[in-house]
Amino acid sequence: MDDELNRIREKKMEEHLKNGEPDNAQTPGKKPVQISDEEFDEFVSKNQKAVIDCYADWCMPCRMVSPIIEELAKEMDDIAFAKLNVDYNQKTAMKFGIMSIPTILLFKEGKLVDQVVGAMPKGAMKSRIERSL
Repeated sequence: MDDELNRIREKKMEEHLKNGEPDNAQTPGKKPVQISDEEFDEFVSKNQKAVIDCYADWCMPCRMVSPIIEELAKEMDDIAFAKLNVDYNQKTAMKFGIMSIPTILLFKEGKLVDQVVGAMPKGAMKSRIERSL
């Protein structure tokens, strides 16, 4: 099992290097990337503007927000989008005091500039992101 995981990791690293993409940096205009506690700080620091969707699989409002975040990731190509499952990444959830989900964290130049708690329509979410970033 460990050998298989190592092979997968090596293959992913080779793909990143081959494509010239830095690890954990999102290519604008694509789907949000899945990140973990361990990758969080690196993702935020490598992307000047970052939106992190903090969610859980069982959360119905999170499921409503997810397609909105995916659409915005495609539309807002100067912003990097990521998803963080708080059930598996409690360190980050605790660090930012996330008590309700979905929570959207907005970062500019590595600093948290805004936090959106709860579901909202796409237009309102886009306006909030544009205003903050």
